[in-house]
Amino acid sequence: MRSNARERPRSAASRVFLVLLAGVLVIGAVTAAFLAWETQLTVRQESERITRSIARSLAEAPAVIDALQSGQPGSPTSALQHYVEEVRTGAELDFITVMDVDRIRLTHPDPSRIGQPYIGTVPRNGKELTEEFAGTLGPSIRTIVPVRNGAGTLRGWVSAGVTIESITTTIARRLPLALIFAVVLVALGGAGAVFARRLTRRIAGDLPAGSVRDAVSAYESVRTLGEALRAQTHEHGNRLHTAISLLELDRKDEAIALLAESSAQSQSVIDEMTLRDGDPVLGALLLGKSSQAKERGIRWRVQIAQDAPALPLAPVDAVAVVGNLIDNALDAAAGSDDRWVAVDLAAGSDGSARLTVSDSGPGVPPALLPQIFEHGFSTKPADATGRGVGLALVQSIVRAAGGDITVSAQPSAFLVTLPAGTPVRRKR
Repeated sequence: MRSNARERPRSAASRVFLVLLAGVLVIGAVTAAFLAWETQLTVRQESERITRSIARSLAEAPAVIDALQSGQPGSPTSALQHYVEEVRTGAELDFITVMDVDRIRLTHPDPSRIGQPYIGTVPRNGKELTEEFAGTLGPSIRTIVPVRNGAGTLRGWVSAGVTIESITTTIARRLPLALIFAVVLVALGGAGAVFARRLTRRIAGDLPAGSVRDAVSAYESVRTLGEALRAQTHEHGNRLHTAISLLELDRKDEAIALLAESSAQSQSVIDEMTLRDGDPVLGALLLGKSSQAKERGIRWRVQIAQDAPALPLAPVDAVAVVGNLIDNALDAAAGSDDRWVAVDLAAGSDGSARLTVSDSGPGVPPALLPQIFEHGFSTKPADATGRGVGLALVQSIVRAAGGDITVSAQPSAFLVTLPAGTPVRRKR
């Protein structure tokens, strides 16, 4: 009993839940990765902007320019060290170094480094530069800006920087917010998946996904077969009422002729469409569709080759496939000047069954061909009873049977190719 329970396929509701949950988890992971990357990029850009802004401001500060022009030994350091350190602390930078034209440090967060050469790139063209460089404090993002006097003469340099370690710490402080956002997104998506599972379960119960498709196929079969039989009943009813009226008028010969003609026409259609060892339900469908075509003033032609194999589909699926294709063809042909629909069943060179349903309609616009088999897609407005699931269901049934369906234009035609089945012939 346990093994049977384990082998039982998942219900459609469970599959919907698992697919949505997997999608939510993937989206959550991608979102978290993107936010982490965005946070890292933002922090780095902020660091570059701050170092550039502070370095420029100090390079233009009169106190820095005057100190570098004093020319007295030790004077720039004594004048600038305290001032520069206050700026560095306020801006939360890891270092600000003021140096002379020979790149000798005049200020530094570590006083023991003062008087030593600056470690980093000093642009030869005398322009500012922002770079990542490993200095005495480790790898850092730094900006170096030239200091010039009023005459434009180079007097020294100012370098401001933030270590990569500090940037990493800032990123680590901001990451929890990104992760919280991703977790909230996953939680909301999970709640949506649970809601979708409950909604699907209300509609489909615990049926497996395949059973749900079978139920939809059965509904479509009943719908299209019902429409066909209604049209056939309506046609026979009209003829019967006419015959009764003729009998009441004592015009027996005309009534008999009418009934005989009706019987002969029906028998002719049955002879053309009903297959030996074939599906009588499918034969009834085609017979009813001929009545629908006649009601709508559409010429109807069915041609079944002598060696045409039976459709390798369950009767319900066969009616759903053929009925939907014919319904679409009748609707398309009704809007054309030359109104006709043709159904052809033949054998392929490999013994496959080739069903073609063509019509005189305008065909499917090339731009819409990629969408024509999507769920919910239709080029026609829905009526009071809706449009069903149409071509999406047809494609699902055909592919489940190992076949294929293609569309061509002028004339508009749908070709269904199904793998080889048992060959059958028409009744003669």
